[in-house]
Amino acid sequence: MSDLRRVCVFCGSSKGEDPQYAAAARAMGQALAANGIELVYGGGAVGLMGIVADAVMAAGGRVTGVIPRGLFRREVSHDAITQLHETATMHERKALMYELSDAFVAMPGGIGTMEELFETLTWAQLGLHAKPIGVLNVNGFYQPLLGLLEQMQRSGFVKQRHIEHIVADHDPVRLLATLAASKPSG
Repeated sequence: MSDLRRVCVFCGSSKGEDPQYAAAARAMGQALAANGIELVYGGGAVGLMGIVADAVMAAGGRVTGVIPRGLFRREVSHDAITQLHETATMHERKALMYELSDAFVAMPGGIGTMEELFETLTWAQLGLHAKPIGVLNVNGFYQPLLGLLEQMQRSGFVKQRHIEHIVADHDPVRLLATLAASKPSG
């Protein structure tokens, strides 16, 4: 997976109701660190965001957080990671996360996670990047969304090639390997 140096992970700032989400966040963090891939994420110490960052750090990996200055209480930002960037706005936050990353993974999360995933997909659709995009489909979390995207395609609103930008898997190691294999060289 040497082509992937940094992967941006979008995920919830809460843990969710299913303990499998936290277990998957730990597994993703461990997989990133084991493969020498730096985590880029939203900079929080809470929820799945904190779990994945802590897992990377505990396994000896590198973590770069990007958090908007003044938007969150100071104790929400993670102070035990490799590097923390503060931005002026949410837009700057996302732009920096995209710039720093070689690929993107959406884990279970809420509206913010969906917004980040869809903006990444939109940018790929518009040809603004060709970086791989994956979803960690923990316990079928993303099945309804994947079904909706297929419905959008059948209804003529999304081209099949744009849906194919998304790689879905429930196993973090396999998902990272697939993303690495689909990363354009250069």
